[in-house]
Amino acid sequence: MNIKKDNLDELNAVLTITVEKSDYEERVDQVLKDYRKKARIDGFRPGKVPQGLINKMYRKPVLVEEINKILGESLGKFLVDEKLNILGEPLPSLDKPVQIDWDADSQFEFSFDIGISPEIDFAVSEKDKIDYYLIKADEEEIGKQRDRISSRYGSFKETDEVISDNEMLKADLVELGQGNEPVEGVHVEDASISLEFVKDEESKQKFMGLKAGDLLDIDVKKAFVNETDLAALLKITKEKLAETGNNFRVTIKSVSRFEKAAINTELFDKVYGPGQVKSLEEFDVKISEELKAAFERNSDYKFRIDAKEFYLAKFKQDLPAAFLKRWLVYTNQGKMTIEQIEKDFDAFVTDLKWQLIKGKVARDNEMKINEDELVAHTKGVFRQQFIQYYGIADVPDDTLEKYARESLGREEERNRYMESLMENKVFEFMQKTVKLDTKEITLQEFNKMFEK
Repeated sequence: MNIKKDNLDELNAVLTITVEKSDYEERVDQVLKDYRKKARIDGFRPGKVPQGLINKMYRKPVLVEEINKILGESLGKFLVDEKLNILGEPLPSLDKPVQIDWDADSQFEFSFDIGISPEIDFAVSEKDKIDYYLIKADEEEIGKQRDRISSRYGSFKETDEVISDNEMLKADLVELGQGNEPVEGVHVEDASISLEFVKDEESKQKFMGLKAGDLLDIDVKKAFVNETDLAALLKITKEKLAETGNNFRVTIKSVSRFEKAAINTELFDKVYGPGQVKSLEEFDVKISEELKAAFERNSDYKFRIDAKEFYLAKFKQDLPAAFLKRWLVYTNQGKMTIEQIEKDFDAFVTDLKWQLIKGKVARDNEMKINEDELVAHTKGVFRQQFIQYYGIADVPDDTLEKYARESLGREEERNRYMESLMENKVFEFMQKTVKLDTKEITLQEFNKMFEK
C-alpha cells in the first residue's frame, strides 16, 4: 500500500493510492472461502462447490468490494495520521481518472482530489471589543408589562350597553330559507360568538349598536371565513356545512365586554402566589426584574449576531471554491443544480467559515460535552417548545427527561443537539473573554436595529 500526496496549491491536493496484490489477496480469498461454505448450487452438496467455480462466479464483485473497503480505511487512516484538515470529502480526481481492468490487473491506482481547510490565524482574545446592548426596563416598559399582565388575567363581563367593538355574545342561531323565513335546518342555542373573529367588516358593522334581545339576519359564510370555526359555531361537521344555507337569524341573548383585571392584591396573588407581592411598588419591582431577565436574553442574542459578524470579518483566508462547488454537486445529485449551488454559494461559504471558526475556538480551549450537559440542554429545548407551542410551563422533569433521551437516541437529532450546545459554549466563551463595549438603550432603540 502506497499513498502519495501532491499539493496543487495551499488549498488543493491530490492523493494517489496504489493498492498492491498483497494488500487485498488474503482478504479476497477469505471472503471467497466463506462463500464456498455457504453456497447453494444445483448439483453440489452444501460446502462442496469447487473453489474454482466460486472464484469464477464471485471473484470480481468481491474484489471490487474489498478494494473499496481498503480505500476507505486507508484514506481515513492517512488523513488522521497526517493531521490533514480537509473540507467536504475526497472526490475522484478529475485529472487522473481511474482506468482499471478488473479481470487482468493485479495492481490498482486511485487518485482523489481533496480540499484543504486554511489555517485560521486569529483567536478569541480579550483585546477584541464587541458592542453589548443593555436594554433599560424604563417606566414606559414597566407600564406596558403591567398592562399586559392585567389583560392576561382579565375576563369577559356581561353588560347592558350596546355592542361597540369586539364583544363576546351569547346568541341563538336559526337557519333561514327563501324569503328569510326559518326552516327546519340548523338551529343552535346559546352559541358563543366572538366578534373578533368576524373578519368581514360589513357583517361586523351589522352588530354595532345592538344589545341583548335584538336580532339580525346575516350571511354566516361571509361573516366567518374560516370553515372550521364556523362548523364549530353551528355545531355541525364541515361536510354538513357544505350542505347548509348561508343565511341565519341571530337572536342576541347577552353581551359581554372584556375587562382587564384590576391591579390589586388579588391580581398580585394570582400572578406570584399568595402574599408574595403586597403593593404596586413591589409589583413594579417584580416586573422590572422579569423584564431585565428577558432583555438580557435579547442582549445576548444581539451579541451573538455581532460576535459572529466580528469574527467572520477577521476570516481573510480563501477557501477551495472550485472543489467545494464540485463537492456540493456530487453530494446533492438530483437535489440541487449547479445553478442553485452558484446562487447559494456565498451563503454556504459564510456558514462554512463560521463552522471553522467555532471548531477552532472549541479546539483551542479544549471544549468538551458530557452526557449530563447534553441531556440538560435537550430538556431545555423541549421545555421551551412546550411553552411556545402549548403554553405549558410546568412540564414534569421526568417527562422532559423521557423526551430528551428518546430524541438523543436518534443519531441525526443527537448530532444537532451536540452542535447547538457546542455553539452555546463557544458564544459563552466569547462573551466572557472579549471586552464588552456596553451601551444602554431603550427597547424601542434595540428593536430598530432589526428593522429592514
